[in-house]
Amino acid sequence: MSDNVLSLTSIKVNGSASTKEEAIAEANDLLLAAGAVTDEYLASMLERENSVSTYMGNYLAIPHGTNEGKDAILASALSFVRYSKPIDWNGEEVRFVVGIAGKEGGHLDILSKIAVIFSDEDEVEKLLHAPSDEALFALLSDVNED
Repeated sequence: MSDNVLSLTSIKVNGSASTKEEAIAEANDLLLAAGAVTDEYLASMLERENSVSTYMGNYLAIPHGTNEGKDAILASALSFVRYSKPIDWNGEEVRFVVGIAGKEGGHLDILSKIAVIFSDEDEVEKLLHAPSDEALFALLSDVNED
């Protein structure tokens, strides 16, 4: 695993989930495949979502685990899934689900980088229309920079 928190293999341009819970599981599966989390992380992500919504605005949700679930994190990483059909996230439309695993507080820096990208409506439009995983990766490359 590289030092980058986001890799091309952790991006899915066409997510298949249709519910919030399925979308969280899909984001978790990419983190699991990247070797960033253990099987226990999904329960922690779902627990967090049940206590406080991870919807952020601009079609974005950022599911992540609880403090109690931090032992399930092996390395800091992101997963990024885009949906062509909006997912109902407690009454809000979500088209992007960014799963975060932050080792030793690393999630705060990652969250701020994602927030900067999604605070720009032009960038959100580009993300909505990116034709491939590679195009999404190029648009999101700032998250990997120190």
